[in-house]
Amino acid sequence: MKIIKHYYDADLSWVEHYAAQIGGKIEGNFILLPEDSQSGIRYFLDCGDGIVAYYINVEYQRNFQLIQQNLNQDFVGFYYNLTEGEASVKTDFHVYNVGRWNYNLAVIDGSLESEYNVRKGSKTFALCIFIKKKMIKTFTQKNNIVIQNIDSILDPKENTMIRFDRMSNESFHIINDLRKLQVGGSIFNLHLKGTVHLLISNYLKKIATRKIIIQTVNKTDLEHIIAIQMYLIEHIKDHFPSITQMAKMSNMSESKFKALFKKITGNTANVFFMENKLLLAKELIENKQLTISQISDQLNFTNNSYFASKFKEHFGLSPKAFYKQL
Repeated sequence: MKIIKHYYDADLSWVEHYAAQIGGKIEGNFILLPEDSQSGIRYFLDCGDGIVAYYINVEYQRNFQLIQQNLNQDFVGFYYNLTEGEASVKTDFHVYNVGRWNYNLAVIDGSLESEYNVRKGSKTFALCIFIKKKMIKTFTQKNNIVIQNIDSILDPKENTMIRFDRMSNESFHIINDLRKLQVGGSIFNLHLKGTVHLLISNYLKKIATRKIIIQTVNKTDLEHIIAIQMYLIEHIKDHFPSITQMAKMSNMSESKFKALFKKITGNTANVFFMENKLLLAKELIENKQLTISQISDQLNFTNNSYFASKFKEHFGLSPKAFYKQL
């Protein structure tokens, strides 16, 4: 495994150091790597207004571990990640698989260290957007987006911007359209800048409609919340554990645990658990190896009626109707 320590920023100061660390070289706006390391495209662009885009479409020919330790912390990274294969964020407790829970968007404060692992054979298509925190407020004003308490949200003493999320369908299609274009040149740069501004606007409009939890997060707290996510996934067939138990496992008060879980994942622990339980139920129905009643029992739903009502609430169809559609 090749271990790389690097940093990002909302200007191009990181590019030369990053290219050297991964064994590549810079040619125009491309970072070129040896084919026996990674094949594909790495492209960077200064989009102006304190925003930098980093476009990645590569296949890994060896295992990589990328440890991000930023020198300047006054920026936020938006990571739209459509990796096919094995890619994960590693903590002291568990490995969090990027695709497993359908979290294909991460918004991570520049103050947080992260460790990204990707295995040989994995194919990564990603768009990383780095924006200076002070420019987020300017961006909202230019685009008539009203976010309550934005000064507190952007103040590092009061808040850490962190969220593992799912990109919207609109954002997915915007990125897919960009993927169809030949990379490089003035036409592509215009499309890339347009895509970046649309994605930032879409996300800020999305969070503007929600109550935002203002609270600082350190690396240890982040690792504990990710560990609890993994614990819930590993025990997805069981009953939902108590908040008291999970808060104790995280070495937090119950109020702090609930606030940080919602801040980092966008959902309460209960909703996160139920959504993933229903996703597993859907997979089991698709496999056609078990009856609906057996699936309900295996996943420890209170009864078949409760299972059916939760399934229909989430997917718009009852389990029986979904099975018939298959």
